Amino acid sequence: MSKVTLIGTRLAEPGVEFTYGGESPACEGCPYRGQCLNLEEGRKYRITEVRENTQTLDCAVHDAGVQAVEVEPAPVRANVPSKGAYAGSRAQLAGPCPYTDCPSHEFCEPAGAEFDEEYRIAEVVGEPPHDYCMLERDLTLVEFTPPEE
Repeated sequence: MSKVTLIGTRLAEPGVEFTYGGESPACEGCPYRGQCLNLEEGRKYRITEVRENTQTLDCAVHDAGVQAVEVEPAPVRANVPSKGAYAGSRAQLAGPCPYTDCPSHEFCEPAGAEFDEEYRIAEVVGEPPHDYCMLERDLTLVEFTPPEE
């Protein structure tokens, strides 16, 4: 289900994905707070539509202002332990990884997913981008189903 929110005009394109970071100190006193701060912090979203014929509103966070868009929760790609990783099953992230230069790091610690949560696997994508896991984990790249609003 989509939701209407405000986003920086430079980001307002259908298909753009972002992880909502929550309120900025610059948001204090803004008259548009109710329309802008209406998403769930830490969740990944995808812009589905940019509202036509809406005005650009001034914003203390976004230098070019904000405009109305429709968003929906987006799926998150992640590496999970291979054992039991199949479409429809539930999985958790394997845990933090200190190897930030690894090509799989963004999937081992994906934006929009938490280590202590379980997620339903929508699709098994396949092998992770790395050749060898420095933590000797047996991992599979999957896509989690977007959470319900």
